Amino acid sequence: MWPEAVEARWRELSEEVFVGMKEWRIQHPKATFREIESALDERLGRVRARMLQDAALATAATDFGGRESERPSCPTCGARLEGRAAETRSLTVQHEQTVRLTRRYAECPACGAGLFPPGRGTGAGAGESRTEPV
Repeated sequence: MWPEAVEARWRELSEEVFVGMKEWRIQHPKATFREIESALDERLGRVRARMLQDAALATAATDFGGRESERPSCPTCGARLEGRAAETRSLTVQHEQTVRLTRRYAECPACGAGLFPPGRGTGAGAGESRTEPV
């Protein structure tokens, strides 16, 4: 399902967590349970953010260049959405990690509503639909 490069990146990041925690624990032999948890969460947060980013970008639901009948509908008026130029959106997720999503912004030619990334109600996958530029 995933390209080999994505799987390899995930394995590499996971290995960094294992090695990093081992090294951290050696350096902090008297760490409390909460300190250990915090160190682990920090490392897992980086893996989580990357997996979230890769999974979000793996969907074809953000492609508005296909045939009109395959494009999602506007949640406001029902017209078929059209794609504009790709834009990058940065989101801060758990553990203060940044996820960058580069996707095409969708716009309704009938009512002008915009979506980025396309969301629930558009037939384009999970997420919240937006009716303003983000």
